[in-house]
Amino acid sequence: MEFVVENEKQTQAIAQKLALGLQAGDVILLDGDLGAGKTTFTKGLALGLDIHKNIKSPTFTLIREYHTGRLPLYHMDVYRLEETGGQDLGLEEYFDGDGVSVVEWSQFVSDELPAEYLVIHLKKDEHDDNKRTLIFEPHGARYQSLIETL
Repeated sequence: MEFVVENEKQTQAIAQKLALGLQAGDVILLDGDLGAGKTTFTKGLALGLDIHKNIKSPTFTLIREYHTGRLPLYHMDVYRLEETGGQDLGLEEYFDGDGVSVVEWSQFVSDELPAEYLVIHLKKDEHDDNKRTLIFEPHGARYQSLIETL
């Protein structure tokens, strides 16, 4: 499934709609270059989960937790684990936990990922700095049915 968005508001609107179907234990991987809109997408997910806090990239903290919505949101940026991996972080506790896990730069913790998840590729347009293509790639029946609601 693929969407072309013209601005950040459209990106957040798609994420917000996706969030309505999320449940505890869901894992979403956001794949894209720097500035592709990963944190913007996460802001939309947070709104859809009824979290109204300022969502910031967890680049330096690795994991930011938000507990004020319908479900907790665990926002992870594991870019800094490129050399070491995530085996010592206890990521499975988040993935199997009571909230929704959003992972940026998941390729650096690929050995720690659950068997099923949803990957969202965010691709910048070469000619328009605001335009993005969002490509949804479900891994597992749960995520296939989730994206069909979009």
